[in-house]
Amino acid sequence: MGRLFGTDGVRGRANADLTPELALSVARAAAGVLADRDGTHRPVAVVGRDPRASGEMLEAAVVAGLTSAGAEVLRVGVLPTPAVAHLTAALDADLGVMLSASHNPMPDNGIKLFSRGGHKLPDAVEAAVERGVLTGADAQGHRPTGRDVGRVRDVPDAGDRYAAHLLAAVPASLAGVSVVVDCAHGAASALAPEVYRRAGATVHVIGAEPDGWNINDGVGSTHLDPLRAAVQETGADLGLAHDGDADRCLAVTADGEVVDGDGILAVCALGLHEAGALTGDTVVATVMSNLGFHHTMRDAGIGVATTAVGDRYVLETLRSRGLSLGGEQSGHLVFLDHATTGDGLLTGLMLMGRMAATGSSLAQLAGVVRKLPQVLVNVPVADRIAVSESDDVARAVNAVEEELGETGRVLLRPSGTEQLVRVMVEAPTQEQADEVAHRLAEVVAAVR
Repeated sequence: MGRLFGTDGVRGRANADLTPELALSVARAAAGVLADRDGTHRPVAVVGRDPRASGEMLEAAVVAGLTSAGAEVLRVGVLPTPAVAHLTAALDADLGVMLSASHNPMPDNGIKLFSRGGHKLPDAVEAAVERGVLTGADAQGHRPTGRDVGRVRDVPDAGDRYAAHLLAAVPASLAGVSVVVDCAHGAASALAPEVYRRAGATVHVIGAEPDGWNINDGVGSTHLDPLRAAVQETGADLGLAHDGDADRCLAVTADGEVVDGDGILAVCALGLHEAGALTGDTVVATVMSNLGFHHTMRDAGIGVATTAVGDRYVLETLRSRGLSLGGEQSGHLVFLDHATTGDGLLTGLMLMGRMAATGSSLAQLAGVVRKLPQVLVNVPVADRIAVSESDDVARAVNAVEEELGETGRVLLRPSGTEQLVRVMVEAPTQEQADEVAHRLAEVVAAVR
């Protein structure tokens, strides 16, 4: 079957790659690995989903797998991924299960797992769950009968609990801030507008009519044109775009300019730094963050800890170094003082809170980051490991780094799943970035 877990759980085309049988097996294996069985404690699992139609089918399979393993299931319904993480901790559950394929199109779905406390799984724990599924050990695992079979209970106030948690973190009233929120016809369609209004903002809404099939369809964080149009039509101060499970947030200024995760992270980091609330005066970002972001942080006296791509690696670094804020260009931001995972609604609240506190527009706040032109070229290769070991590639990269100096940078990243090498170049001009990227791409493609 091959490896199940990608960078963010198990994901694939629902009922083809991600079947009910597989979902049941993953749930049973997760219960076996994550549940705390001390002889007196019945395992507890929180289960949520986004509104895509296949979630109903997969939820039934996950619930069956968990109860078959003796777990009590707290079903929270359609809620954002960070809500499931929060509720896993707040309800003192042993594990959380979120059914979502995030920003992927409707035919896909996925399973995201959280351990006690609402944390994403470390690699070793994820590998143990995977072994249980691939070896069939989950089928031979704990299988109670009679009164020991797990039960299912709905949590009708789950959304209210999560909303209260978010509102408690708002740094200031958002009165006077006008926002358009694009909910991607996803998991935050009901909750995001309500939370932003309760925080004091004037809210206009698009992409908030989920029907099971339209999630991420032409709207949300991967399709920003409708949001830009709505912001300019309504005269709003900004727009916020969430993805299907609302763990990410991108923004649009009043003039329709996109502010990506780097820009939002910079705005929030500077605000916390000025308030003396940025732990260690250090922020965590991935290798893909623009060099302009690094320059802005350096000039403000803020350190940057750099990780591999993926919010799980941002989280690991935050926790291991005791830091409080990190994020990715894609809009996954983690405020570790308030959440255990990336939270798009929390990010939106923090961004608007900074606007309200300073009286500044989003364009003014985000304008402190002068982004360098960035080019990313995906190069098909015969052997991505050979590229990593190639002397010709190393010489070409060294030559470009000497050419760019501190005015740009180069990053070569072999794909983890495909025979591809991603060549990323940042340079002072778009023309130079394009030329250098394609020059390196030719050297990479020639490796045999």
